[in-house]
Amino acid sequence: MSLDDWLANGLLVEHRTSPQEIADLFAIVKQDLRECQTGTHSPEWQLGIAYNAVLQAARAALAAGGYRVPQRERHHYYALQSLAYTIELDTDTVRHLDALRKKRNISDYVRAGAVSEREAKDAIALVEKVCADAKRWLESSHPELMSP
Repeated sequence: MSLDDWLANGLLVEHRTSPQEIADLFAIVKQDLRECQTGTHSPEWQLGIAYNAVLQAARAALAAGGYRVPQRERHHYYALQSLAYTIELDTDTVRHLDALRKKRNISDYVRAGAVSEREAKDAIALVEKVCADAKRWLESSHPELMSP
């Protein structure tokens, strides 16, 4: 499988990005990473905010490659899975991000108290690493899209 296969199967659409779009997405990443660590939120909210940061980093990497995930069922799943193709994120980390996605869904839609403080801290650490990896990848692979 490749992102071109995903495009052919309708899981992605072509997208033309700009340095402004990438800067805007990474501004959200930066804000969310800062906010999830303030210590003023419940573990559920910390995890949810961290999750949004990595989702935006994945969207930025996809955009740099000329794609976006259409807004429909499982669009978050495909955005996170795409990190294996864009920034060449290892399978284990992609699996952890999918577990984070599922945990966030449970805490948002099913029941309160589903996230422990330890889980939130682990999620934040994972997301920080992936977001930093995505930014480094963009800087080296698509410097024309990175604002000075």
